[in-house]
Order: sequence, then C-alpha cells, then structure tokens
Amino acid sequence: MKTSAFRIFFNTGAWLVLAFLVLPLLVVVPVSLTDTSYIGLPKEHLSLQHYEAYFTSPEWLHATWTSIWVGLAVAAAATALGTAFSIGCWFLSDRAATIARWVLITPILVPPVVQSLGFYRFWVKLDLIDTYTGVILAHTLLALPYVSISVFAALANLDRRIPQAARSLGASVWQTVTNVVVPAARPGMITGAIFAFIVSFDEIVGVLFLTVRAVNTLPKVIWEGIQENIDPTIAAVSTFLVMITLAATAIVVLRRKIA
Repeated sequence: MKTSAFRIFFNTGAWLVLAFLVLPLLVVVPVSLTDTSYIGLPKEHLSLQHYEAYFTSPEWLHATWTSIWVGLAVAAAATALGTAFSIGCWFLSDRAATIARWVLITPILVPPVVQSLGFYRFWVKLDLIDTYTGVILAHTLLALPYVSISVFAALANLDRRIPQAARSLGASVWQTVTNVVVPAARPGMITGAIFAFIVSFDEIVGVLFLTVRAVNTLPKVIWEGIQENIDPTIAAVSTFLVMITLAATAIVVLRRKIA
C-alpha cells in the first residue's frame, strides 16, 4: 500500500513536470497560426501568413543558414579539440590531467554575461568583433566542456589494458589511438558534437556582445524582433524548430526499434 502511494506520487510529479515543460510549447503553435499582425491567438481563422513571411524573408533565411553552418563548424572544431583533450587526459590519468579537466569544465559554471564580457574585451584586441571567426571561436570554447564530458563518459568504459595490449603487440601510439581509443570514444564524440551544435545554435548572449551588423544568427534576429516589434513570425520560427526536433527524435526512436 505504501509502495503504491509512493508510485502514484512520483508518477503524478513526473507528469506535472512534463506538462510544465511541454504546455508552453503547445501554446506557441496556435499563436504561430494567428491571423493578426501581433502575437495572440487567432481571432477569425487560422492563417499561414507568418510561415510564409519566414520562408520568403531573406533576413530570416539568411540568419537561419548562418546559425546552421556556424553550428556545424563549431561542432566539428569542438569535437576535434575536445576529443583530443579527453584522450590525452585519459592516457595521462594523473593529478595534472584531473585539474585540467576541471579547468575545462569551468565555463559551464560562469554566467553567460561574464563569459561574453571576457570574450568582448579579448576579441577587441584580436580584431575579431563582428566576424564569423570570432563567433565560431567563442562558441567553440563554450561547447568544449560538453564534448569533453561526453567523451570522458564514453572512455570510462574502456579497459586500460586494451591499449596496453595493442602497444605490446607492436602498434604505434597513433595506431592505438585511432584503432582502439577513438572507436571506444565515438559514442561520446557523436553526443558531444550534437551538444556543441545545440549550444552554438541556441547561444544569444555572446552573439549580442560580439556582433554588430555583419553577423546575424537566428537567435539574434529573434531577439531583435522581440525588442523592436513583437512579430508573430517568431512563433512560426519557434514552431518550425520544435517540429524539426520532434521529427529528429522520432527518427532516432524508430531506428532503435528497427535495429
């Protein structure tokens, strides 16, 4: 009886948390179909005018493609650097490596405004303000902790005797890394790359500090739309991104069930 009560309590709590997270997203969908020129529920009929405004607007499409290719560049750079760092620390496995791991993770603990201010002061000296290179470098540094944590988690399951056996059989250090360690770290690399892309695609505070007019990402355009005039196109963009996320999640789940 007591166990059943606890189960009901935790199930109810889980559903309440899920509703708290999902219901705001569901509100965005009817707002994106409004027939008004401001954010609100449809008055007379449903309309796709704001989706049309998004897909026919050079500004919105340019910002979207900018966020996508910048996110892909950040994912590639952060995955390469984070994987190399994690593998190096895994091989060393000493106090210095542990300290280095904690230092790399500290950006997660620092408030975004503080990080962005630091980037701004340093990027001004390097003449990287309002450049794609500056944004990619900043986002790569922000994404590195997520990649390293994912790769460390994957390498935790690798027996240290396996690389030692490969070395004893005549494999070079490079062959051991590429043929033994990297395959073991691959799940963490994939996860880290996904997190890096999401961090870059969703990042707004650093972009506001580091860009002026030359670089416009999707979060920045959304922010400017909220500040200047509350455009319902923002709801259409949000709904579109939610649908893409749900579709990608459904594909992954179906592939796992088929496999």
